[in-house]
Amino acid sequence: MSLANDPTTAIRDATQRIEPALIEIRRDIHAHPELGFEEVRTAGVVARELTRLGISHQTGIGRTGIVGLIEGGRPGPVLAIRADMDALPIEEKSGLPFASTRPGLMHACGHDIHTTTLLGVAAVLKELAPQLAGTVKLVFQPAEEGLGGMRAMIDDGVMDSPKVDLALAFHNHPEMPVGSFGFVHGACLAAADRFDIVVRGKSGHAAFPHTTIDPLVAAAMLVAQLQTVVSREVSPMQPAVVTVGAIQGGTTYNIIPDTCLIKGTVRTLHPQARDTAEAAIKRLAAGMLDGMRVACEVDYHRGVPSLRNDDRVLEPAVAAVRHQFGDVVSEFEPSLGGEDFALMADLVPAFQLRVGSSQPGRNDRLHNSAYQPDERCIGFGVQALSRAALELLA
Repeated sequence: MSLANDPTTAIRDATQRIEPALIEIRRDIHAHPELGFEEVRTAGVVARELTRLGISHQTGIGRTGIVGLIEGGRPGPVLAIRADMDALPIEEKSGLPFASTRPGLMHACGHDIHTTTLLGVAAVLKELAPQLAGTVKLVFQPAEEGLGGMRAMIDDGVMDSPKVDLALAFHNHPEMPVGSFGFVHGACLAAADRFDIVVRGKSGHAAFPHTTIDPLVAAAMLVAQLQTVVSREVSPMQPAVVTVGAIQGGTTYNIIPDTCLIKGTVRTLHPQARDTAEAAIKRLAAGMLDGMRVACEVDYHRGVPSLRNDDRVLEPAVAAVRHQFGDVVSEFEPSLGGEDFALMADLVPAFQLRVGSSQPGRNDRLHNSAYQPDERCIGFGVQALSRAALELLA
């Protein structure tokens, strides 16, 4: 493949040649979804394709992850490009001929799209390798959906041998038309924390509540108080969410139980808001002892940090996409969704590209049982990421 005169055409033509095969791979992965750290079959598909392409790779990185390596023709930085592979515990209701064959599991977040897109990037960049000044590290990550896949890969040395200097990631977005792309300057995704609060009271007969210490009433009041964390303690200039997602307590109509469990999540873009929310939740829970006579045990777990896009990667990558496609890239507002690519972005300059994936006439959303991304987003993603890699390693 010659890029000397027309890299746009060369990358487009190379992608179009492999696009039908990529769609078949995507449909195969979609029909056989696997949860985090169980992506044995999916990893096997990736390893098979990398072997076919003649790309050296290691398996078992972060348990079920795979790392491939493409060395350029000249010395230069190491660019990691990451895709996630895991599915979700959702029963698929799309009705597609290649719908999930595994009850209760579905690729409802498009990680099948991501895995396939990175395989396409691998094929294009393998041909481009002599013209790259540096090395591309292909990172196929397990367990992105809240299970610590990136942490496991980092612990297994994914950032080393060779040492990663820059990182790219991408995610399909069904609220954006296929063929369009997006970016966010600075913090683009939220730090994602979670908390468990055990409210301990004293059980007894429902007809004699004065002989008990009711943890359910206390839990209800605490949930209401938690709504003041964002509205009255976090700066209104710093987006934050405190959401209680589950309350579990009691077994029947006429028994006041001993305990009640509250489960929730905290999403923030700024470190100050993160610290404020955690301190407030712990303080409000502790105050229930004086107010409601219940003891609250708080288990607060900090998850992934906020994902921050670095202009040193963002700007050349966005320029590359515009060189490839024209004016199809737009700036968007941050999201309070979480993403463990943030752990990689904490270590090196990084950028996550948004890839439009909506089908005309549909109004899909991620994590929905009927989600149907437009498969053309695979080819568009391959071209965008390949061109970004070419220009980042120029």
